[in-house]
Amino acid sequence: MPHPTTRPRRRPSGGERVFADDGGLLWSASHRKQSKHADDPVVVFACISDSRQSVRAMAVDASFRIADVSDDTLREWLRAAPRIGRLT
Repeated sequence: MPHPTTRPRRRPSGGERVFADDGGLLWSASHRKQSKHADDPVVVFACISDSRQSVRAMAVDASFRIADVSDDTLREWLRAAPRIGRLT
């Protein structure tokens, strides 16, 4: 009797990108909505190569699609994005 195969659900494409910064570190850029009450989405940058690097974020236009942005633009935004740190 054949067994049904289960496949993992695929994430919709376009929600996350990996790119290298000017120094060669790998970063993940993910497109997220701030909260269910906020209208403006954000791009969150997290360093894959060095976890000591601070997470960074910046607001983007609501029509933004991460798949449409070049790596050069992501590098510019990473340089401009403020670091997110712990509040003390």
